[in-house]
Amino acid sequence: MDQRALVRAVAPALALLLLVSSAGCTGGGAGVEGEPGAAGLRDPYFRKLGNGGYDVEHYDLTLDYEPRTGRLTGSAEITARATQDLSAFNLDLHGLTVDGVQVEGREAAANRAGDELTVRPRRDLDKGETFRTVVRYSGVPRTVVDADRSKEGWLATEEGALAVGEPTGSMSWFPGNHHPSDKATYDIAVTVPKPLKAVSNGELESERADGGRTSFVWTSKEPMASYLATLAIGPYDVKSTRTASGLPVVNAVDPELADDSKALLGRVPEVVKWGTENFGPYPFSAAGAIVVPDGDVGYALETQTRPVFPQGQFDLPTLVHEIAHQWYGDSVSPASWRDMWLNEGFATYAEWLWAEDFDDMPAQESFDEAFADEANWEFPPAAPPSAADISSAPVYGRGAMVLHKIRQAVGDDVFREILRGWPAEHRYGNASTADFTEYVEEKSGEDLSEVWDVWLYGDERPDTP
Repeated sequence: MDQRALVRAVAPALALLLLVSSAGCTGGGAGVEGEPGAAGLRDPYFRKLGNGGYDVEHYDLTLDYEPRTGRLTGSAEITARATQDLSAFNLDLHGLTVDGVQVEGREAAANRAGDELTVRPRRDLDKGETFRTVVRYSGVPRTVVDADRSKEGWLATEEGALAVGEPTGSMSWFPGNHHPSDKATYDIAVTVPKPLKAVSNGELESERADGGRTSFVWTSKEPMASYLATLAIGPYDVKSTRTASGLPVVNAVDPELADDSKALLGRVPEVVKWGTENFGPYPFSAAGAIVVPDGDVGYALETQTRPVFPQGQFDLPTLVHEIAHQWYGDSVSPASWRDMWLNEGFATYAEWLWAEDFDDMPAQESFDEAFADEANWEFPPAAPPSAADISSAPVYGRGAMVLHKIRQAVGDDVFREILRGWPAEHRYGNASTADFTEYVEEKSGEDLSEVWDVWLYGDERPDTP
């Protein structure tokens, strides 16, 4: 064989070898180089919150807390799937010191800029690839002050700590993709000094004492938005029971509040059962409540499976409200923070339905009271003017009025179908206001433009209800 024939014979093999070698060097499919994921999802109110380029599937958090010093030591193992070819990606983390980052078992470069932690793996990640990131971190967590001046995140208490995350506070105690549109399952292991307890979301997998410390492992089997993750550390009185259907119920209460809270905590199964009858199957593998002193937190919050209540707000209407959120807000979560009225409007309307069923107060009376309240007319519920307004009165009261107007337009039977069908349609997912209006019109067969124009988006209060 002459030299020209030899070249023609081996050229295809050489080309294939070069292609394979090139792909191996970049880590990308067919030699495609990745690009950095977006630093922020451009939420209407929190532009930098969340990150692009990947979708988190699971968080495995291992935490150790020392209340005496306030120091938290943590490791976050984050399993995610790349949604593009990635050369770098961001995690949201407020305060704390990053002690090291690994991606797929190899040390990765990491840089901090404010609440953004940028991670650059040793090799690019392919679109569709599932990868594991481990962040080791430590320090004294910082409390987050919201635009409305309320406090969230990691709240130090007299004997421990309380973590609540709406809307951005969860980044103060673990790194992640902290936008509600990226939901994941969780394992949370927490070690604290005896005799303190650590209570979190979902089910208690194990409790193990070792010397002067105790480790608690909690698991959330259904997807959860990070703002709904909670952790309560303190000398809690923890009681575990089951509903008649077998659903685990775990309640934790500050021991000084135990006697006063006992009767209402005992009604959790009753409220869950009522919710199931009205809103469809309960969406999670556990239920319960956490009751804390008023000084620990200034508001109740629908943390998934285990809402948090300050003593002064632990009453029956608020219990109904927060348990209703397990369907509306927790199972079906907002696509963006502009869609908060879908959380709060439904939960407020649940209070009206409870009063209708048990207090001989028709929902129309609740509507009339809300209509007369000037605070509900400061802005349209689907268009809060700023981040400081996403938990203001119109999001709750006028949001519930929108639902009542739907009920009047479509009739009770169809409305009940919507109450059950909406959380079923988006179970464990996210949905927007546009998704909801389209769903209601499709299910009812009605053109509800007037409801949307006047009650959902309108700037002016009508002359009559």
